[in-house]
Amino acid sequence: MSFALLRGRGSRVPAGARLRRVGHSVRVFAVAARAAAAPGPRMRRRMLAIGVLALLVCAVYMLWLRDSGLVAVEKVTVTGLTGKQGDEIRTALEGTGRQMTTLHVDEGRLRDAALAFPAVKAIAVDADFPSGLVVHVTEHRPAALVTADGRKVLVAADGSVLPGQSAQNSVPDVKLDGAVSKDRLAPGVTLDAVRVAGAAPAPLLERLSDVRHDDENGIVARLDDGPELIFGTPTRIAAKWAAAARVLADRAAAGAEYVDLRIPERPAAGGLPVETLAPVAPAGSAEAEPVPAPAEPLVEPSAEPPVEPSAEPPVGLDGGAGVYPQP
Repeated sequence: MSFALLRGRGSRVPAGARLRRVGHSVRVFAVAARAAAAPGPRMRRRMLAIGVLALLVCAVYMLWLRDSGLVAVEKVTVTGLTGKQGDEIRTALEGTGRQMTTLHVDEGRLRDAALAFPAVKAIAVDADFPSGLVVHVTEHRPAALVTADGRKVLVAADGSVLPGQSAQNSVPDVKLDGAVSKDRLAPGVTLDAVRVAGAAPAPLLERLSDVRHDDENGIVARLDDGPELIFGTPTRIAAKWAAAARVLADRAAAGAEYVDLRIPERPAAGGLPVETLAPVAPAGSAEAEPVPAPAEPLVEPSAEPPVEPSAEPPVGLDGGAGVYPQP
């Protein structure tokens, strides 16, 4: 008997039975959790009432309040206008804005009204609840003064003609063979020159005298009291202007007649005077002081024009009609 008792005490519950007990406990817990989470009849009625009320509020907003006279735009404030067409642009934006409400602002209509004027580059719109509207206008910055048939007109970097616009700072001259169109320059070498001028950093733009195109060097920009900047084709314009700024800031390039930027990673200043050694003293005279060997020049002194790089295709940014020299 003692042996049987010992067997009874040492016996274990089979693994299958333990798993069945755990599974049963999990099912009981899940059923209790679902019963606790399920809303009762009263809660369901409350949730339904809240949903219906939300739909009614949305319907009232979309069908009535959004376009109601209670929130109609009464005052339109236009900022950022500086040109001679400012009054016309302001009138157009005010008339369009007063047809809207502060809860239903149609930026597309305002943008179309503003972009009808070539001087406008972009707008930003903010509603001032309950009855105000603020429109900030960004104008095109004049990039060049184009001369054609004795007529001069300011042009933006993208070729937009800016009639009646005045330049706050100096801009370079660009000559056009032919007539200036009403709204925008046609693709070609003149538009390429304007794009180069428009990408110039502000300190260099004020020093630009003119930008032209010639058959030998492509696009060339001339600085007042400074060298000519040879751009070649109108590609990688920003990189070429950055290279020009680095060279012009280097004292070793002072006095250069031109800076070749056609390969912006390797700009070359040319036309620098070549330094010579001091003459040797004649025989019998006091011994001349030794002349130190000249340091390696920081800028190539060669006056020969560099070879046009072949890596840049002779096409304009506009896919265009410009013709540029081949290497």
